[in-house]
Amino acid sequence: MRTLTELDTVGVVGAGTMGSGIAQVAATAGYDVIVRDIEEPPETIQGRIAGTTDLSELAEADLVVEAAVEDMEIKRDIFADLDETVDEDVVLATNTSTLSITTIAAATDRPEQVVGLHFMNPVPIMDGVEVVTGEQTAAETTAFAHAFAAELDKETWESDDKPGFVTNRVLMPWINEGIRAYDEGVATKEDLDKGMKLGTNVPMGPLELADHIGLDICLHASETLHEELGDRYKPAYLLKRKVEAGKLGKKSGEGFYEYD
Repeated sequence: MRTLTELDTVGVVGAGTMGSGIAQVAATAGYDVIVRDIEEPPETIQGRIAGTTDLSELAEADLVVEAAVEDMEIKRDIFADLDETVDEDVVLATNTSTLSITTIAAATDRPEQVVGLHFMNPVPIMDGVEVVTGEQTAAETTAFAHAFAAELDKETWESDDKPGFVTNRVLMPWINEGIRAYDEGVATKEDLDKGMKLGTNVPMGPLELADHIGLDICLHASETLHEELGDRYKPAYLLKRKVEAGKLGKKSGEGFYEYD
């Protein structure tokens, strides 16, 4: 397996919010970055970042981090293609927040070199990265993932490959219950968020945080966990209604709050 000292170029698959953030922090840490997306990329954010729509251009990458849409079939297709594209000693990481690392890794001939690197949103601001080990992830791959995150000035914690890992397994019920409490008239959205911030010492209340993450992303994560773990993860009705109305949070200009 390629070592951290041999790491010069980082490939990122997906140029959305998470992929762009991962590319930014990797470039800031001094790595050359190749970002592959299905659409033509925007202007280069930093001089070290190059965009492409051709997956084969990631062949020179020393590490690839996939940050595509949370769809198992799409991710497995990407990993199968990456497995044939990059050198056999390259680690393949996924930024998935809910999907099985083991299932994704099974699409490759190198499952021992597949690991979860779940960055928090927004990537340039948040300090943490969740390292998730699949059934066949090698100990040296896990160590590599922790070390790479440290190179990006991130702190890490480790989770087994269970639905939702540490973060979303705990976070999604908290957000959904906050939405239900607001929908049932327990408090105004402002007081609900203020109460949780002052009462539990978190930086954002559940409604504010949901807007920041993206209500569509929260809904998808909740639906995945609901399917895997049962009714305690059932998405709040108001969350579904907001997404159906196109009110996705900060990125769309309106969610539970309005944004410029």
